Amino acid sequence: MNREDTAELAGSAGLGACAAFTVLTLVVVGRGGTPLWLDDGFLTWAVGHRPAVAVAVARGVTYTGTGAVPYALAAVAGAVAGRTARQRLLAAALCLACLVLGQALRYGVMELVHRPRPPRGVWATHASGWAFPSGHTTTAALTAGILIVALTLRAPRGGTALRIAAGCWGLAVGLSRCFLGVHWLTDVMGGWLFAAGWLGACLCAAARLLPASFPTRPPDPATRPTEDHAPQDPGGRGRSRPA
Repeated sequence: MNREDTAELAGSAGLGACAAFTVLTLVVVGRGGTPLWLDDGFLTWAVGHRPAVAVAVARGVTYTGTGAVPYALAAVAGAVAGRTARQRLLAAALCLACLVLGQALRYGVMELVHRPRPPRGVWATHASGWAFPSGHTTTAALTAGILIVALTLRAPRGGTALRIAAGCWGLAVGLSRCFLGVHWLTDVMGGWLFAAGWLGACLCAAARLLPASFPTRPPDPATRPTEDHAPQDPGGRGRSRPA
């Protein structure tokens, strides 16, 4: 897949995610921030299925979705994507910029929507700020997406297990927020959609604006054209061999 195809695919996916996020945001605002039908059912189930071990595991997972961990992983993704020291520094800076700017936009949306969290009595961990979209979810999903893109650039035919692990981590952080009772399910869905939309926009811009020397997905060896010419015959010098 060349850069033009990558830009079109990322832009289309990002636009679709942004449209879905906008619809969900309008529904949430239109309901005055009150829970939707999915929210009450999932929260009720979570509160009724929280043994101590599961809560401890969920807290451990949710803590990785904030603080230094996502930014360290974004920097690692940049180091993985680059092939020279200069490219690694540039890629790390771009990955961190994507994450930081995404956080800033998400904060703005949270302040505009002003959605309250679930009742404090069901919380199983600390939380602060407004609910929609979920901050931990957005951060983890953006970081997971950045890692997946970096691994795909570096090893298009390998690293499948690492890409799956990154994606599962991004999903698990979001689900842990619902399980611990500090977010509605639609807060988490909003975080996933917001992250997909912003990541698609960043990837589309990078594919169109970065210099050609910046690393792109290496070509598939199977698609390289093969040479079609007769084998050299230095000894024969073009003469036909005797029968």
